[in-house]
Amino acid sequence: MRTSKFDIADYLDSKEMIAEYLNTVLEDGNDAEIITAIGHIAKAIGMTKIAEITGLSRPSLYKALSDGAKPQFATIMKVLKAVGGQIQVNPMNA
Repeated sequence: MRTSKFDIADYLDSKEMIAEYLNTVLEDGNDAEIITAIGHIAKAIGMTKIAEITGLSRPSLYKALSDGAKPQFATIMKVLKAVGGQIQVNPMNA
């Protein structure tokens, strides 16, 4: 039996799926997992397209969104905006 490597980006094919994935990671993940998830979303949409929208180069995006990266907050915000996302703060239940 032949198997292929699982790539979440293959399943992020709608705004709703992207939002659900990112919200789940934001709720349960740590900072590294959130950066990785944003990278998956950017890959699903297309790094070239994200680079054009953000004004960042493709290599810079790959580097900023790779495992272990510590991108600047401004970079994260540019990418979130480019993928059609936004940050919203809601009060936590005690």
